[in-house]
Formats: sequence, C-alpha cells, structure tokens
Amino acid sequence: MATARPTLAAEPREVTGKAVKKLRTAGRLPAVVYGHGVDSTNVTIDAHEFEILRKHVGPNALIDLSVHGDKSNPVLINGVQIHPVTRRPLHADLFLVRMTEELTVDVRLVASGEAAAVTQLNGTLLHPTESVRVKALPDHLPQSIEYSIESLVDFDAAVHVRDLVIPDDVTLLTDPDEIIAKVQAPRVEEEPTVVGAAEAEAAEAVAAAEGGESTDTSDSGDSSEG
Repeated sequence: MATARPTLAAEPREVTGKAVKKLRTAGRLPAVVYGHGVDSTNVTIDAHEFEILRKHVGPNALIDLSVHGDKSNPVLINGVQIHPVTRRPLHADLFLVRMTEELTVDVRLVASGEAAAVTQLNGTLLHPTESVRVKALPDHLPQSIEYSIESLVDFDAAVHVRDLVIPDDVTLLTDPDEIIAKVQAPRVEEEPTVVGAAEAEAAEAVAAAEGGESTDTSDSGDSSEG
C-alpha cells in the first residue's frame, strides 16, 4: 500500500572504520539501520538526497527506507553526526520502527502571538523549556507543538507545560509544572548619587580639621627635640 511518506534508498555497506572516508568522497553517506529485536545493518545513502530530505521533513517524520531495492520499511532519523567545520553529515542513525509500538521522542515548542509584557513593558521573552517529551504511535508523533504567549501581560505571568494543547492520541511525559515561557523585567540601572552642597562643605571642613591636627603633632615633636 502506497503512503504519502518521503522515501529514501540505501545500499548495503561492508566498509567500516576510517575507510568510510572514501564513501563520503564518492557522495555516499554511511549509515546504520537498527531497531528493537532486529540486527543492525550498515548501509550507505546518497548524501545529497539525504540533505534535501532533512530540509523538508521534521525531526519526528517517518521515512520509507528501501535497502537494495527491497520492500520499504518506516524509519526515523534518530541521529546525525555533523562535521564541526563543514557542517555536512558524516553518519546517520536510522531507527526501524514498528507501527504498533509507541515511541518516546522530544517535540519542539513554537511560540505564537505577542506578549504585552514585551511590547508594552520592554521585558525580555524567555524560553526556559524549548521542547517536551511525549509518547505516541509512530504515525501520530507531532512535529511541533504551538502555544500562545498572549497571556504574558506582566512579569508575574508564565506559560506552563500544563497549558499546552496536546493531541488525544499523544501522551505528555514532561512535568506539567515546568515553565515554557515568561517575560523578564528590564534591568534598571542605579542613578549616581548627587552629594548636596551642605554635605560637600561638611566633608571639606572635616578634611581641613584632620590636616590641622596632623600639622600640630609634627610641630610639638620639633619643639621637644629643641
């Protein structure tokens, strides 16, 4: 039965270790396919096709993977090793899913709307929690969860995990009391203290008196020596 899921073709791979560098030079990306109750399989996929695919699917999107032209099976991109300089993929982990087995994944949160505490009170919007953990069947995994920040009208208001609208077929695992958005009040710089004219005159008088005492002590010492 055909599906609307994106597809990816792979070929078996015998090359491992440092020798996979030649595969990358030839435009192939080394990867491993694994899952619960199945042996892991080393494969290669077209590096360019994989990059295009990653740009068009979410982190929890199912992909139909076919190895050496065999029947396609649904997988999740469970991890991608990235080169620190070129930012190109070096290796991919493809998790073979069972459509009847629930998966636990992290889902990113997306804020919408405007917060009055930001636009009117010049506060700074903070996102202490940027994703939540959920459990669902593979084809029910949300790509993201949107929430509104319209309720942030002052610096005491906050949006919590419990305020999120979660689909009925998805189980939320993150602590509902966690804060996902709030607004921090702007920093107020202390104004420099202005010393009054009377206080300044008093300080000068004290300094002059201390200077006079020092001179007197010196003079008495000279007379005793004489």
